[in-house]
Amino acid sequence: MISTRQLRYFVEIAETGSFSAAAERLFIAQSALSRQIKELESQLDTMLFERTARQPRLTAAGQAFLPRARTLLVDLEKAQRLARDVGQGVIGSLRLNHSSTVPLTGQLLTRLSGYLHAHPGVAMEIAQQSSEAQLAELAQDRLEVGLLRLPVLRQHQGLCVQPLFEEPLLLAVAEDHALARETSVCLAQLRDQPFISIPHRQRGGLSYLSAELCMGAGFFPKAARVVSRKTTQLQLIQAGFGVALLPQCMQEIAPPSLRFITLADEGCSSTVALACRRDAGPLVQQFIMHMGAAAPPIAGKAGSYSDQGTGGPLTPHSHNPL
Repeated sequence: MISTRQLRYFVEIAETGSFSAAAERLFIAQSALSRQIKELESQLDTMLFERTARQPRLTAAGQAFLPRARTLLVDLEKAQRLARDVGQGVIGSLRLNHSSTVPLTGQLLTRLSGYLHAHPGVAMEIAQQSSEAQLAELAQDRLEVGLLRLPVLRQHQGLCVQPLFEEPLLLAVAEDHALARETSVCLAQLRDQPFISIPHRQRGGLSYLSAELCMGAGFFPKAARVVSRKTTQLQLIQAGFGVALLPQCMQEIAPPSLRFITLADEGCSSTVALACRRDAGPLVQQFIMHMGAAAPPIAGKAGSYSDQGTGGPLTPHSHNPL
């Protein structure tokens, strides 16, 4: 079988016009070079060079073989480069989904843009999807990366969830709401307010976190007549159906008429996290590193992605909004 070494040796001799010059450039003995060319000619069953007293000349077979040998070497180099780039995670295609409460704005968009600028060989397909659906897609290996909000409650073997950053939670109200002119409110003031987003027994996310915070203030959020867990909650607030605790970044996509008010209580913040498979390849690993999710996977923590299944803090016996 013809080897790439023989092809390189043949091309080098043809380009330098000399066995001795080629041997010098290849850092091998001229006798070893001659032996390899003889083996190549033997395998092709034809002479590639006419050995003369002055210099070797390509035979007709050698002239026909040279451009194809060059092409093979170029293609091999491209294949090696492609394999190396894919193996090192600098080229490929990523499927990334994000939940409705993790809009691609602010620092998240900055990090994403920086990654794509630094990795021109990577293509990305982005879609919006709920947190629990993202985890299911990741578990089925139909998605590479998910962006969601903690806590996440459902258990999926082989996945990890890593925090990216925290941001403040704000109270979102309509412009004609009684609290719209306040600069700061306490959670206790929201006891009788209708919330347009309430938690589900088997789902975490922002509504779950909001309920936890309200329960810490002594009450469970009252459900509005119309509720939503999607981006449409901004329109529901604008229409006056109720209020919601939303992350600061939602201001960038909210209607101008909405009012966002600072919460005076401690701990009113939300964590954006990245989800992926534990056996993710180099491409995903490079993305995770660039996005800044270097912390270890979250596990076994109340209100986070854990092996405890669904959470119990939001199942008060006296209230059953779920």
